[in-house]
Amino acid sequence: MRDISTLLEALPYIREFHGRTVVIKYGGAAMTDPKLEEDFARDIVLLKYVGMNPVIVHGGGPAITSLMNRLGKEVEFVDGLRVSDADTVELAKMVLVGKVNKEIVLRLGRQGQPAVGLSGDDGALFRCKRRAAPDGTDIGFVGEIDRVDTGVVEHVAEDYIPVIASVGADREGNSYNINADEAAGALARALKAYKLVFLTDVAGWLDDPASEDSLIREADADRVEKAIEGEVTGGMVPKLRACVDAIHGGVSAAHIVDGRVPHSVLLELFTDEGIGTKITPAA
Repeated sequence: MRDISTLLEALPYIREFHGRTVVIKYGGAAMTDPKLEEDFARDIVLLKYVGMNPVIVHGGGPAITSLMNRLGKEVEFVDGLRVSDADTVELAKMVLVGKVNKEIVLRLGRQGQPAVGLSGDDGALFRCKRRAAPDGTDIGFVGEIDRVDTGVVEHVAEDYIPVIASVGADREGNSYNINADEAAGALARALKAYKLVFLTDVAGWLDDPASEDSLIREADADRVEKAIEGEVTGGMVPKLRACVDAIHGGVSAAHIVDGRVPHSVLLELFTDEGIGTKITPAA
């Protein structure tokens, strides 16, 4: 009976989300644990089969770091942003576009749904400009998204699941590494997506980062903006900022969920209680 009740609980959400676009930022443990990788692929294929339009945006920081270490290149971060000279960006594109992206595409295909791999270069999806670290430090070819052209994604999404690597270029053709959280938020806003979901390695936005029992289950954009200006630090900052930007751009809700939990996307979207943090527009 529990299986039937779960399906009945999901039914109104499936009805509500039918035909809607959901942007999912894929990262963390869900990208490195083989079982979680397969669970994620099944979840995304299910979303497509029940009439939703999932769009995946991914990074691949651990894979980039692993290759850099193997090649003897120094790995350096400033305020959570990877310092990226021209060689580092070239390596990042090799890993993100040539390896990680294609692995996700193949995994979705094995679960019965064709996908198409893209990057910010395809169809001029992400036009970037060079950014500095928050303290003004020059961190090289790290991009800030200046413009999003959704045409290629919308075209692909008619028949396939788009899988997008978080790299882009400026007007002169220089390549940039882009924070995947920022890329997902900017794309959700440009697509006027119904939902934006971030998979991370914590339970969600925590009131006390040292305690996963302090999960904030729901907050509006005003509360999030005040927190970004004050107590929130580290990797949660770009996620929360991307959530707020997406909400201001018309996304109905943004979610931060624990990618270490099997089927976390379905649990967040299709159950009454959810498992993570839901961010909504201010009242």
